[in-house]
Amino acid sequence: MDREDWKDKGAGHRQRLREKYLEGGLDRFSDEEIIEFLLTLGTPRRDVKPQAREALRKFGSLSGVLSAPLEKLMEIKGIGPKNALYLNLVHQVAGRYLRDSAKGKSFFGSSRAVFDYLFHAMRDLKREVFKVLLMNRKNELLADRDIFYGSLTGSAVYPREIMLLALETKAAALVFVHNHPSGDPAPSSEDKKLTRDLIWSARLLSIQVLDHVIIGHNTYYSFADEGLIKDYIRQFDKKFSIL
Repeated sequence: MDREDWKDKGAGHRQRLREKYLEGGLDRFSDEEIIEFLLTLGTPRRDVKPQAREALRKFGSLSGVLSAPLEKLMEIKGIGPKNALYLNLVHQVAGRYLRDSAKGKSFFGSSRAVFDYLFHAMRDLKREVFKVLLMNRKNELLADRDIFYGSLTGSAVYPREIMLLALETKAAALVFVHNHPSGDPAPSSEDKKLTRDLIWSARLLSIQVLDHVIIGHNTYYSFADEGLIKDYIRQFDKKFSIL
């Protein structure tokens, strides 16, 4: 233990956090301990456990803390600009890592892969965000675009605009993703109608829709896994006599 740590009344606890991380990574850490560990990076000489506990209480989850606006983080007594910056930086770096890791790889072969890719960024959003993942024939990610913010309604998302985007990016396949801030990923009747309309629009252009994933709290719903993607395709083919 160096002299700096010796002067710090929480030095022993900080050292235990470091050793715990070196021995097993974050798997053995609680969310509160992760936040506390990050806060120590910007606060070398003070106990930050109370700040970590209050941040988790205020924002509800680890992801909520990391994605919180800087000014909201600094409302917590003891969290200053430097602390807030460290927390926000981790969130931004993690998001970029996930996007970079997906590029040029057949990353979206399952609903779980889509969930893993976007859960970090979307699970604690306070409003709905509708995304489209545009891919080539090898299911390699070409682009990841936010299409709409707010509650989905019949006029919220325009299939025509999404298809134009797909043509512009030369996408061969699409995956739609949106979140339910309530935490329950079960699709509404509006979700189902929109998915059907998007699949039918893509079918006319010979663009494949692989899935529509709804992200909830630590869980998700997949239209493909539930068989609805195939059902909507069969309905289209029957209605328009395309075999």
